[in-house]
Amino acid sequence: MRSWHFTDKETIRLNGQWEFYPNAFLPPNPFNVTPSSKSWAAVPDEWGRYLNKDTDGSGFGFGTYRLRILLPDNSTQQFGIETMSISSNYELFVNGRSVSKLGQPSENPQEHIGKMYPFIASVEHTNEMNLVLHISNYDFPEGGGITKPIKFGTFAAVQREDHLLIAMQLSVTIIYMLHLIYVALLPLLGVRKKELVYLAIVIFCMMLGTLLDDNKLLVSWLPISLEWSLKLLRLCLIGASTMLLAFSANFFPIYRKGRVIRIYLLLCALYALFILLLPFEQVISLSPLRILTISLPPLIIFIMILRLALRGEEHMIFLLFAAISVVSSIVWGTLKLRTAGDLPYYPFDLIFAFICFASFWFKQFLQTRTNLEQLALKLQKADKAKDEFLANTSHELRNPLHGMINMAQTVLENTTTSISEASKNNLMLLITVGRRMSLLLNDLLDVTRLKDRDIHLNKESVRLQNIISGVFDMLRYLTEDKPVRLEMNIPRSFPKIIADENRLIQILFNLIHNAIKFTNEGIVSVHAEAIGDKAYIHIQDSGVGIDADVQRTIFQAYEQGDSSMTAMSGGIGLGLSICRQLVELHRGKLTVHSVPGKGSTFTFTMLLDSHSAADEPEFILPSATEAAVSAKSFIAADSQLLRLDQRKAASESEQNKATVLAVDDDPVNLKILFNLLDSEVYEVTTVTSGKEALKLLETKEWDLIIADVMMPHMSGYELTQTIRKRFSVSELPILLLTARSRPEDVNTGFMAGANDYVTKPVDAMELKSRVQALTDLKQTVNERLRIEAAWLQAQIQPHFLFNTLNSIASLSVIDQSRMVQLLEEFGNYLRASFDMKNSERVVPLQHELDLLHSYLFIEKERFGNRLQIEWELDELPWLRIPPLSIQPLVENAVRHGVLARSSGGSVRIRLKDYDDYIEIAIIDNGVGMEDEKVKSVLEQNRGGIGLRNTDRRLKQLYGKGLRIESTEKQGTVVSFSVPKSSTDEGNSNEL
Repeated sequence: MRSWHFTDKETIRLNGQWEFYPNAFLPPNPFNVTPSSKSWAAVPDEWGRYLNKDTDGSGFGFGTYRLRILLPDNSTQQFGIETMSISSNYELFVNGRSVSKLGQPSENPQEHIGKMYPFIASVEHTNEMNLVLHISNYDFPEGGGITKPIKFGTFAAVQREDHLLIAMQLSVTIIYMLHLIYVALLPLLGVRKKELVYLAIVIFCMMLGTLLDDNKLLVSWLPISLEWSLKLLRLCLIGASTMLLAFSANFFPIYRKGRVIRIYLLLCALYALFILLLPFEQVISLSPLRILTISLPPLIIFIMILRLALRGEEHMIFLLFAAISVVSSIVWGTLKLRTAGDLPYYPFDLIFAFICFASFWFKQFLQTRTNLEQLALKLQKADKAKDEFLANTSHELRNPLHGMINMAQTVLENTTTSISEASKNNLMLLITVGRRMSLLLNDLLDVTRLKDRDIHLNKESVRLQNIISGVFDMLRYLTEDKPVRLEMNIPRSFPKIIADENRLIQILFNLIHNAIKFTNEGIVSVHAEAIGDKAYIHIQDSGVGIDADVQRTIFQAYEQGDSSMTAMSGGIGLGLSICRQLVELHRGKLTVHSVPGKGSTFTFTMLLDSHSAADEPEFILPSATEAAVSAKSFIAADSQLLRLDQRKAASESEQNKATVLAVDDDPVNLKILFNLLDSEVYEVTTVTSGKEALKLLETKEWDLIIADVMMPHMSGYELTQTIRKRFSVSELPILLLTARSRPEDVNTGFMAGANDYVTKPVDAMELKSRVQALTDLKQTVNERLRIEAAWLQAQIQPHFLFNTLNSIASLSVIDQSRMVQLLEEFGNYLRASFDMKNSERVVPLQHELDLLHSYLFIEKERFGNRLQIEWELDELPWLRIPPLSIQPLVENAVRHGVLARSSGGSVRIRLKDYDDYIEIAIIDNGVGMEDEKVKSVLEQNRGGIGLRNTDRRLKQLYGKGLRIESTEKQGTVVSFSVPKSSTDEGNSNEL
């Protein structure tokens, strides 16, 4: 190689004829010694035919290889030699110096130590390189010698090729490791399948086999003997191949029970056991079986997948490509093993196989997830449709039911109607049956709300004894026809508990009602005990009891006990399920203990109020009626008479009734509303459409609007939004009646501008309470606005006061008669400003004009000819208007309109009588305003307080507020209208 040009990018293989000396270790130096046993051996090749020519050609023995390399004379490069596969140990000498040694070559088999993995030796430059290679083999009966090419070249080139191979093997190992990690994590995420175990074994065997083959990285890292490294490699190949077959057979259910596959897997397991237990020499003798176990499974898998692909199975193309890649890898590995050529490491087929496997799994996963999402969506829609059907059906049943109950209650309470005692009893029976049906419908609705987690608790400290007393009164009618006694055995010193009062009533009502229902005679008692921070409430009866099987399912929805008993007593099996869920919402627990024929005991826990002392002073329990009212009973009609009498007594001291406008497209509902709202307290007007309601808004002042949500043409939401464009939530309250109480429906109502809502069918006491609260709010707002107007007038601005006093002081020197007149008008102005009439609803027109005359007289004296006043008044002595409605407008025109100009201007006050209304206008020729300012002058924090107050009071009284028209540098017109119908009403009220 004298003329060879060596580079750092390529190496050469020292293939060809080498000197070979069988059964002899030649001295590494001098090289010119040639023993008589010299022969020639091909490299790479197994040395059996060269080593023992006269024997059976066994590969056991030792010998020496020699080669002389002539290098360029002027080269200064450092050379490298890499021995890829020399069986089974060796020592390499270059120019008499040992540069590489693996294992312990020896003439004696007992001293032989086998090792085999690639090694790179660095050699300094010389013109002539003499290679002497001592090799011994007592591990492979077939094989041995230099079986793979020896690489030679510059040290950088040899090292570069070696690092490339190592990097490729490590990359593949990392890929295997990542797959192994996620496969191992799947069982932790709840995916527990046999296939994952098989797949994990396949990946682990392939990863371990990669580290044991080619560069044998694991052997160079760990102290593993040659025998066990070769055994482990065979076990990895067998394990990966057979477990891949087992994985595929379990992955495809059609092959899961194949007997041939099971027998084959059993044979492979026996072969693996032989490898572990037998000596390596005998293991090598079973090489044909190794080829069968490694090569056959991929072929079987390929055929299986090909059949499924031909059948058109979904996504089989990915597995088909993966199977082809696995077969390609096995073919490539077999060629590397069986040929002496230098075939490179080729990992791309296995990487592609895993990419195909991953693509198939992810495709399957995404498809499964999509199917599950679609199925879940369908189930959610079906479940929601079921809940909506249940809720809507319950509401539809409750509407006529409560209508009948309320109508029967109205007839029963009407003292002016003479009915017989038998008819009264029939009406009471009708109300009782209706209440039972209402309770069943409430249970249906509560089940839906509990499922939607739509129940929010309002926990507070409550006295248990009061609530139980009220529940007893509610259920006492059930004991009238059978000998059952209700007892409460709770001491007065028992501490309070923390609970939602309404839901606690519901729990006790259902449990006590259930106990009475299944007790033909005896006692239903309630007692409680405090243990730690909890109260244990026991409801005990002496009824029929519950057997053990029923006790296990009794708290499930729609579950009931003996059908013969439940059929007689009624119910649909929801009460106990609702009770359990409500108790759990309170962080308690509901249990049952029962003996058939001897009765049952239901026990639930509630948290004790830590601030409630056990030795609190004794209190007097309220009467039955008072307890029922304080407990907010489900049966509201029983206590309506008490609230009605209280309201009538209060109404006698009121001069005016609250005006209520009811809007509903159902005349029956309007009739019920009209009957429920006392005529001595409320003036109720009913209309059947939103358009009619909007027309009536302009005719008079209303204290409350009650509107149904579901109406044709214009819904309650749309009506509310239209009203809110003219009136704020405090100026005109709106109460919506809705048959749905779901959060989205309630939120829609409030977003539209409603003040409150009542769920249909209407509960009489609830409706009256809410109507009273909203009408009181309206009257309070009206009073506040009137007081605010009076207060604004009373807050005379300091500069106005000082300027007026200065004018008086100046006139005392110039003209005392004018001073006296100014003092008199100033006194009239102060007197009118502080007059208590300013807090009234309306005042005579003359009262407002007197205040206006005094104000304008003072301003005229101050500014002289800069201020001109014009009066255009029709004769309206009977007119009554809101106090302080004209003066603030005139003051605004004077200060911000006329006097803002240096030359001043004029202000005209016009009162004009038309057919249906009186128009009051304040016209000035001042500086005027831009269009944007005109639009925003009455908005919050933009215009004056007096203007906004006047506008709001006019809207409340007449439905319309101020109208402003202005042109910049030309003037402004501020006007409002007073309907004659409202003035007639005001005059009649005065009379």
